[in-house]
Amino acid sequence: MTVLQEVRPVPVRPVPPVPSASPGAAARHRKPRGAVPPGLVMAAGTVVSRATGFVRSAVLVAVLGSGVLADGYTVANTVPNILFVLLIGGALNTALVPHLVRAAKESADGGAAHLDRLVTVLVAALLALTALVVPAAPLVVRAYTSYGGAQLEHTVLLAYLCLPQVFFYGLFTVLGQLLNARRRFAPMAWAPVLNNLVVIGVFGGYVGRPALSAADLTVLGAGTTAGVVAQSLVLLPCLRAAGVRLRPRWDWRQAGLGEPLRAAGWTLLLVLSDQVSYWVVTRLSTLAGEQAAAAGLPGVGYTAYSSAYLLWIVPHGVVTVSVVTAVVPAMSAAADSPRAVRSLLTRTVRTVGVATVPAACALAVLAPQLCDLAFGHGRTDPADVRAIAGMLAAFAPGLVLYSASYALTRAFYALGDSRTPFLLNLLPVAATALGALLCHRLLPLRWAVTGMAGCYGASFLLSCTAAGLLLRRRLGPLRVLAVHARPLAAALPAAGAAWWTARYGLLPAGAVLAACYLLLARLLRIDELSALTTRLRRS
Repeated sequence: MTVLQEVRPVPVRPVPPVPSASPGAAARHRKPRGAVPPGLVMAAGTVVSRATGFVRSAVLVAVLGSGVLADGYTVANTVPNILFVLLIGGALNTALVPHLVRAAKESADGGAAHLDRLVTVLVAALLALTALVVPAAPLVVRAYTSYGGAQLEHTVLLAYLCLPQVFFYGLFTVLGQLLNARRRFAPMAWAPVLNNLVVIGVFGGYVGRPALSAADLTVLGAGTTAGVVAQSLVLLPCLRAAGVRLRPRWDWRQAGLGEPLRAAGWTLLLVLSDQVSYWVVTRLSTLAGEQAAAAGLPGVGYTAYSSAYLLWIVPHGVVTVSVVTAVVPAMSAAADSPRAVRSLLTRTVRTVGVATVPAACALAVLAPQLCDLAFGHGRTDPADVRAIAGMLAAFAPGLVLYSASYALTRAFYALGDSRTPFLLNLLPVAATALGALLCHRLLPLRWAVTGMAGCYGASFLLSCTAAGLLLRRRLGPLRVLAVHARPLAAALPAAGAAWWTARYGLLPAGAVLAACYLLLARLLRIDELSALTTRLRRS
């Protein structure tokens, strides 16, 4: 990718909160003096959510282990999220906020009637979708696994209990994006904490059980769904506090829903293509897990892959999602000014990079210690921990590429273009699927799924490079790769020092890495490091 001169930031008119139809809403949008900055609250919520997510995962592994039973639960609990994202969730997460911002600016009532119609359509679609997928639980499980016998029965039972989550995931996303469009970012970031606490409470009662019956699995599956229900319903009082008063409206004709539905169509195609690679990885990793277990190598299948992914995605969720989510409304409001969008995007990518580069290095060199802390409990033995750690280290380098690609593709949505992200996504989809097939065929069973993890992260080099080139044509020069050079120069020596001190434990090694990186960042004049905290405060 060609690197040209860095652009100077230009002033951008901030996007106003989406008006509400209720009296006094404007007053409620004013930020009181001394209030905690919204970006910081969102990032803190993400940190707590990820922390409780680790505890949740540790309890799950302690109860289920990391063998085929855990794989079955993981598939049953993951499929509702897959189906939701596949059929409607991707469109809601990417296209809804820019559309609501534009509707609020262009409608005389601030978009209130349009919002009522849109939410009515979405909730009706979610109910219909859930009613279709729940009875299809056996077909869904067979599509994602090659199980048979008791393993198939247990997984189908869990799927029946977990598939109603499709509706509540959808409700959570709709309500959360309504809050995001009003720059109320904290509730959507903090709500998953409640979900995690519910699941921890349910599974905590089964720690130490030598075996699980069908009745036990029923309680665990129902408890998992109860967590998602709580996560979605807790947003309702937050919406009322934000001045949103929703009511069903069925007058959909000539209601201006064509634009979001067209955008949703391209996003649906994107998610469909994304699920191709996910399906390939799920099928091959579960198959590899069964084959490895039969060969005396348990714990190297899909559960280990998903556990490593959970740790890998933490820096992205804490930093990238927090920063990018907060800047998308501003980019949408400035869509008619390429220079303003370029300035916002460049600063966002630079700010994200100073966090994801050292985080990727830390995940690579401290993977054994991190995985032992998170998963070395209950039925998980040291061999299982080593398998998860190997996959985490393989994931690690792709963190920088994944986060940069995430930020760049959100710029297209802010510009009202949902077609280009679909085309860009075909690159990592093809690379991930092909890489997974090659890993399963060519690598030993012990390393097949580890190779799949590495291929997944590396595949985003393609989409990141292509997105940077396309945005350069629309917005002007971007320094997507060059802005990561100095953080990398500071992070590599820090990672080396952390690796050397890892023998003394995770805490000393982490402290050494952080101290070395901060010192080298100061010597290299990486100003974006201080800008990161500033962005979180002002986002």
